[in-house]
Amino acid sequence: MTDHEQPLAGTIALVAGGTRGGGRGIAVELGAAGATVYVTGRSSAAERSELDRPETIEETAEQITAAGGTAIPVRTDHSRPQEVRALVDRIAAEQHGRLDVLVNSVWGGDPLTDWEHPLWEQDLDTGLRLLRQAVETHVITSRFALPLMVARKSGLVVEVTDGNTARYRGSFFYDLAKSAVIRLAVAQAAELRPHGVAAVAITPGFLRSEAMLEGFGVSEDNWRDGAAKDPHFAHSETPAYLGRAVAALAGDPAVMEKTGRALATWGLYREYGFTDADGTQPDWSAHWADALEEEYGPLGEPLRP
Repeated sequence: MTDHEQPLAGTIALVAGGTRGGGRGIAVELGAAGATVYVTGRSSAAERSELDRPETIEETAEQITAAGGTAIPVRTDHSRPQEVRALVDRIAAEQHGRLDVLVNSVWGGDPLTDWEHPLWEQDLDTGLRLLRQAVETHVITSRFALPLMVARKSGLVVEVTDGNTARYRGSFFYDLAKSAVIRLAVAQAAELRPHGVAAVAITPGFLRSEAMLEGFGVSEDNWRDGAAKDPHFAHSETPAYLGRAVAALAGDPAVMEKTGRALATWGLYREYGFTDADGTQPDWSAHWADALEEEYGPLGEPLRP
């Protein structure tokens, strides 16, 4: 690629939780746009996380490199402040104090989410553990990474969530976690604005992650066959779509105009013109309005500060 095709050449990014899913998609697309990407998570070639899935940060790094970026995988447990401090110290030392993009995409909450029971029938320890895994990790990471951005008076923080409205997400602790992540973006935006640093939340639509493909019994090559099980799957999107949305934000010199907002792939593609990996432009909100709103009600207006 030419420098023009790599608008993020020279950019330093940290994607926390870049092992799989949306985090991996963001890491790869930031790399494709020319960034140097520190990709972190607990699943590495040396040791799997408790999720016991096969994806690793090294595999993400290989995809970043293949896309034309520079990848630096660092196994990090973002629930451990000392590990995050060491990670940020390493970035500061290796990049002369520079960090341009921080993506908080740590999740790992799928096995902790109870979709069947109300709060008063759920296991409390499991629910609180989900909050620690999905929210506290973001707080810890921002606490140590933000000083690099504040010192340079520039940068972008991206909080990855599910949904950009106040709509209830179907499970108490899941909803609390995903809503809290939006508030993390709003709160960081308020405190970072005087320092020229933007913070936003972003959601994909129906994300076709590795785990989702596995659950539907398909691969990315024949993913459309999954629509036989759930017709809404035909309107899903790849992690690359989310990644391209984040890369577009990171390359937007006017991104401060969006600080504090909860954004979505289905709104950003219209503004920036990016496509999914297959050249399409999925629009989950449009599909919801056409096929789901009558049964479930409107998706809702995006949250704004």
